[in-house]
Amino acid sequence: MFEILFLGTSASAPSAKRGLSGQIVSHNEYRFLIDCGEGTQRQILQSGIGFKRLTRILLTHGHLDHILGLGGLLSTFLRWEAIEELEIFGGRSTLDRVQTLLYDVVLRGNKPPMPLKLTEIKPGVIFDEDDFTVTAFPVTHRGPDCMGYVFEEKARRPFLSQKADELGVPFGPERRDLVAGKEIILADGKRITSDDVLGPWEKGSKFVVVGDAGRTDNLIEVCKDADGLVIESTYLDEEADMAKQFSHLTARMGAELALKAGVKKLILTHISRRYREKDVIAEAQSVFPNTVVARDFDNYQIKKEI
Repeated sequence: MFEILFLGTSASAPSAKRGLSGQIVSHNEYRFLIDCGEGTQRQILQSGIGFKRLTRILLTHGHLDHILGLGGLLSTFLRWEAIEELEIFGGRSTLDRVQTLLYDVVLRGNKPPMPLKLTEIKPGVIFDEDDFTVTAFPVTHRGPDCMGYVFEEKARRPFLSQKADELGVPFGPERRDLVAGKEIILADGKRITSDDVLGPWEKGSKFVVVGDAGRTDNLIEVCKDADGLVIESTYLDEEADMAKQFSHLTARMGAELALKAGVKKLILTHISRRYREKDVIAEAQSVFPNTVVARDFDNYQIKKEI
């Protein structure tokens, strides 16, 4: 299961009720900040989630409404907050802009308050942990190196407790070893293998986060069968020409992508203050009913549907 906390959901500029782009995706003890628009550190504090374990930042692209908050965040770390390390991931052009912001504007020759690493990424797996992966994929927007991210739990075989009980497997390290794929020998000499107590392979949950985008035809495959999709909705269909001009999406385009890709739940963000939320929802739900529009501090759980 993945969780996402929306810190900012406005497009391009903040509104009275919406901050600029930022989300925290969590999986067990892991936390990832995706984008860091102006004011993100205040949103983190107001949400109550705090900075603990927030050591990885994934950037979708280098536009200021998605990175400007990094300056304030690092400035705060210089003075008050303490974290063990900070690693910022993004494409080359994105990191070039971040480098200038952090080192030339904020630090100005001073050392970072923690080990600070800017890691250039290409499309492909960027995290491979025991039970999940994070994969970057290319997104078409204005400028190079725009990325989206897929969070996906690895397939697993569920432990069949009732079967283990029937075979006389005691509670403790024996069951742990069987889950790990090892063979055990019971006190009466009976051999038990993992195949005796593990069910068939089951896919884990899949969660896709897209930042700004100008087209969706190249996103269908990467979003295929996702349990959750977060994507921008800067315009309504009545201004589709303007959306195309500025390489953004309409609510209808996001909904059509969800429908074509077989997505289970669609969450729209990056909402322009020119529109009423109910109109954005209405346009998207006319195509894909299981759509919501995220608000600042909304929290969603993304899990595999059974």
